[in-house]
Amino acid sequence: MASSSQVLARKYRPQVFDDLLGQEALVQTIRNAIATNRLAHAYMLTGIRGVGKTTSARIIAKGLNCIGPDGKGGMTPNPCGRCQHCQDIANDAHIDVIEIDAASNTSVDNVREIIESAKYNPVSARFKIYIIDEVHMLSKAAFNALLKTLEEPPERVKFIFATTEVRKVPVTILSRCQRFDLKRVDEKTLAAHLAKITSQEGGMAEEAALHLIARAGEGSVRDSLSLLDQALTQLDKNLTVEGVRHMLGLVDRTALFDLYEAVMGGNMAQMLSVLQRQYECGAEPLVMAQDLLELTHWLTRIKIVPTGLEEDMSVPESEQARGKALASSLSVATLSAAWQVLLKGVEEIKYADYPLKALEMVLIRLAYMSELPSPVQLIQDIKKNGLVEVSRPSLTEGVSVARSQESKASVNVLTPTKTVEPALASLSSNTPQGKRTFRDLSEIASCARERCERLLAFNIENYIRPISIEPGLIKCSFIEGTPRTLSRDLAQFLLKETGERWIIQEQSEGGAKTAHEMKTDHQNQILSEVKTQPLVSAVLKAFPKARIEKIKEQNTSSEGEEGSHPEDDTLTSADD
Repeated sequence: MASSSQVLARKYRPQVFDDLLGQEALVQTIRNAIATNRLAHAYMLTGIRGVGKTTSARIIAKGLNCIGPDGKGGMTPNPCGRCQHCQDIANDAHIDVIEIDAASNTSVDNVREIIESAKYNPVSARFKIYIIDEVHMLSKAAFNALLKTLEEPPERVKFIFATTEVRKVPVTILSRCQRFDLKRVDEKTLAAHLAKITSQEGGMAEEAALHLIARAGEGSVRDSLSLLDQALTQLDKNLTVEGVRHMLGLVDRTALFDLYEAVMGGNMAQMLSVLQRQYECGAEPLVMAQDLLELTHWLTRIKIVPTGLEEDMSVPESEQARGKALASSLSVATLSAAWQVLLKGVEEIKYADYPLKALEMVLIRLAYMSELPSPVQLIQDIKKNGLVEVSRPSLTEGVSVARSQESKASVNVLTPTKTVEPALASLSSNTPQGKRTFRDLSEIASCARERCERLLAFNIENYIRPISIEPGLIKCSFIEGTPRTLSRDLAQFLLKETGERWIIQEQSEGGAKTAHEMKTDHQNQILSEVKTQPLVSAVLKAFPKARIEKIKEQNTSSEGEEGSHPEDDTLTSADD
């Protein structure tokens, strides 16, 4: 009778290695170590909560101290469970197997007590074993105090550490331990385990209901058993899919697909109707958002690897059919955008005062986003309407006419494509050895910008008035305010790029305009031309306070023809 009152997680706790779920690597290694007497003096067991760390530590302690039913046995990978040592360890009553909760014994004084008691031989068992749970909670001083004893413990002392946060354990401790990473138990194994326990408890369960519980347990055996315990009690040992879903606050899978289709199809009325109906049936808004997020991920995997769906036997045939249809109707780009919206939405719902309203706003945002064309579609539409030239490197020259802050309105105008003669830069050539040659200052500035020498490029364009350029010699004049080191910096840069020494010969007067001045003149010329165009002129007349904010132009010369590729010109000009 006493055992029947225990929670399932304790009642069905594994007592031997054969009962452990999904930890084959740990079981095989410990069995071999015991069989060959190659035992480590310290073990580190890591993994998520409820995956079997403390249980594994107790089974190891049993195997090391078991003496068999007749009291004459030695260490064994299969503890008998009937000798006094096995029974005392199972009941947490063995004098030589000390379990310590590091969360409540964090100080260095607690560790010193362990170190002092470790000096003495075990009272009755073969080994004195310290099982320290949540070891990452120990203080830094406590870890340091443990180092020496952990590296060279007494012969008959073993340490077994368990932690869910192995990254918080100092590497000096980890390096002295044999580490085992206990993995999550997969859904199929968990569901089979739950079915077995349900049968032993005299209950009935639909297979899909057990899969729901296993999925909610997220790979944790203890969490899954706790949920099963709750379900058996709440549903009177008759586990149905509907009952378990209501208990967990999950949305119905059919309704989940309906909701997703309504959202991605932009059907607001159906979306709100399905959402409200599921909420009234007990589905939690946060769980619904997480289910939609999971469905998005699943559909994306189907889109990328369609064969993976057929191999997944845990997915019902009806869901597979709807999944294929949905995946085929949505692009990867749309699914990726949906993932981002829902991922951010989950965080919003967590902290919202009204979770249902927050979920509605997230889904409305997603629905309207799904109606927007993708960047590829936009480009195709623009090309179809003849607003962009397809040839490279030319693009359409654009002019945006924006109203001032007083009028708070803007107008975008596209002007006919036109060829703009290069005013500044031309393409530089490379010699076979990779050393560059330059024909004008614009080439030198462009090269400096390519080499991330942006300050040098700026100074060349703004302070130098070129007179003549020959191989190894630049004759120029400098405008007022030129940095004193510009000649030296330019000569060093040219030496590095061409492999030859250059002379920068300064003259007191003469020289053409700087690159910046030429660019400004070019912008003013374009501005004047743009203002004379009928469409722009009409816009400026309709909006007297408007001004031309930005002029964007590109060269339309065909490929292979020498020419420049001017950058976007940005200017602000008050209306005349």
